[in-house]
Amino acid sequence: MRPTAFSRPGRFYRGNLHTHSTFSDGALDAAEVCRRYRAEGYDFIALTDHFIGMYDYPVTDTRAMRDEGFTTLLGAELHSGAMGNGELWHLLAVGLPLDFAPSHTPSFQPVDCQESGPELAARARQAGAFVAIAHPQWSGLTLDDARTIEAAHAVEIYNHGCAMGCDRGDGMAIADLLLTEGRRLSLIATDDAHFTEPDHFGGWVEVKAEANTPERLLEALKRGDFYATQGPRFEDIVVDDEAVEIASSAVCTVIVQASGTAASAIHGHSMTRTRLPLARFARRDWIRVTLIDAAGRRAWSNPIWRE
Repeated sequence: MRPTAFSRPGRFYRGNLHTHSTFSDGALDAAEVCRRYRAEGYDFIALTDHFIGMYDYPVTDTRAMRDEGFTTLLGAELHSGAMGNGELWHLLAVGLPLDFAPSHTPSFQPVDCQESGPELAARARQAGAFVAIAHPQWSGLTLDDARTIEAAHAVEIYNHGCAMGCDRGDGMAIADLLLTEGRRLSLIATDDAHFTEPDHFGGWVEVKAEANTPERLLEALKRGDFYATQGPRFEDIVVDDEAVEIASSAVCTVIVQASGTAASAIHGHSMTRTRLPLARFARRDWIRVTLIDAAGRRAWSNPIWRE
């Protein structure tokens, strides 16, 4: 069995799904943000400015920045309602329509009589967006909080801006607990770039699609046809009853993880083809794979459900 990211036709396109501009609290205007990502070899980005009243609820229109070799997805970082710690929800919505109706969110503080985070996430998904729970560790998100976002397609398991700015870039613990409860979620790595610190070009997704167009990319994201990375590349994953075989760029560690304490690793030098037995995972519903290269950079597969 091969995950569809490796069995479907098409190629991988590199993209960042969490970016800010001067339409909210970013340091650069939208055109310059797009120019820099294209110059760094990205195939697409989503500008996801903060969708709150103090910025006039922007869904930043980047259609003019598209051309034959580079495209954009329209989106926003949505906010409404309080999490368990009393702070405002942060939710990524990629693929929003330009006329997505504002929430009642005047600032970064929760107020009375506004949508809850789960209600806003559901409305974004109904509008056609790919919805992700943003930076769980930075937000102080609890498992009880995360369980309420039933409309989520994904969890942000690495946020480069949060890693660089406060060493809270991890979302893996929350993601693994939700997966263990049976939630069919994918895993994204992003920049959350504001260009006010070294928060850019550090985490992205490689999306397998038949064309670098907003429509095909969004479809692939919703299917989970991608992997998240800081640099290492997955070339293929094949799973049978006995083992998982991984083809990749040169790495020094390959780890297979599942629910609870189930994990197994192989270490070496410049490994590009790795076979890891699955005897320890016989009663696990899902597995996922992590690559680590010699520089310590990671890549993460989406969960592979074993049915």
